[in-house]
Amino acid sequence: MSGLPRPTSFGAEPVGERRERILRSPHFDRTTGEFRNPVAARTVPAPETSRLRMARELLSRAGRRPAPGAIPVSRPELTTSPVSGLRLTWLGHSSVLAEIDGRRVLFDPVWGERCSPFPFVGPRRFHPAPLSLDQLDQLGPLDAVVISHDHYDHLDLPSVRALARREVTFAVPLGVGAHLERWGVAQDAVRELDWHESARIAGLELTAAPARHFCGRGLRNRQRTLWASWVVAGPEHRIFHSGDTGYFPGFADTGAAYGPFDATMIQVGAYSVYWPDIHMTPEEGVQTHLDLSGGALLPIHWGTFNLAPHPWREPADRMVTAAEAARVRLAVPAPGEPFEPAGRLPVTPWWREAASPAAERSEHGGPTRGSIQTSADGFVVEQPARRSAAPDAPGQCH
Repeated sequence: MSGLPRPTSFGAEPVGERRERILRSPHFDRTTGEFRNPVAARTVPAPETSRLRMARELLSRAGRRPAPGAIPVSRPELTTSPVSGLRLTWLGHSSVLAEIDGRRVLFDPVWGERCSPFPFVGPRRFHPAPLSLDQLDQLGPLDAVVISHDHYDHLDLPSVRALARREVTFAVPLGVGAHLERWGVAQDAVRELDWHESARIAGLELTAAPARHFCGRGLRNRQRTLWASWVVAGPEHRIFHSGDTGYFPGFADTGAAYGPFDATMIQVGAYSVYWPDIHMTPEEGVQTHLDLSGGALLPIHWGTFNLAPHPWREPADRMVTAAEAARVRLAVPAPGEPFEPAGRLPVTPWWREAASPAAERSEHGGPTRGSIQTSADGFVVEQPARRSAAPDAPGQCH
């Protein structure tokens, strides 16, 4: 493999001064050559867990998919400014546009059809993006693009290339800038931060905060770039984006140091007993929100891709129950539906109408079948037998 060219989708390894900054980080272990989590975490299934068993469960779990075409997707109307000075628009999965104190910040933009290094295989979208890549100008002028880590469902090659053509600054964890520069982002448009470091962008203070996860796009580069949650503070408002993370007590420290927050965007989907340390359940997401002293809670990282064995609608249903029990203000917008955290929150359970028994069938006309293989970054893909269409297989982008 070492003699073969590195696929463009894999990005690039940190070298030079970028690599030296990584080596100087107090969170990098020179002995293992990897970043450390704030609390020890298993980043792959337990040794006693069969990957074949896990893959079969991913492919066969009842209620995995919404009914075809049933997810209500709106084209966001963003021509007027938010009355309160803060408005959030969930664009699907972990992608959120935040309009905060007259500025616009785009978190984890993923417009790709599949979260995969290859366009012909891997987890496919359940719904189109509220705006296409050709319609990015309808988001308005962007001041910052924030990337939480380099997994395929958070750092998307087509999206980065489209955004690189705009005058926008990228805020990313240590090492991730190497990927961006390979894909056409100018070096001076990238701010790479370690945990607890901040960058001033367009009058906003962007701070990388600890998260409990891992990284990796290629076959051998895990833990060589950092992962992070993000704090964005303007003159009047503060918001938090969790990225991908398992629960750990450090969220209370983040809340004490950088909160309270007017809104939090918390990962609550793609959880599993196979990887309990690196993704949160909905109940843990609510606890994280409480630890952070959050205002309104927007659940993210669910509803767009099939990345775990749980039923498609389960994260939203469990979030509603957990938030009600904790008396947390919960927003559950459909993709593309803007809302202001200080105002009336979207609470209509649209996902319940989108789910149906027919969702068991793939969009290609029947249950998917084939051999199970593991691709780059450890996610599971299906190689179809005697079928010309590209597989709509679930997987673990994590």
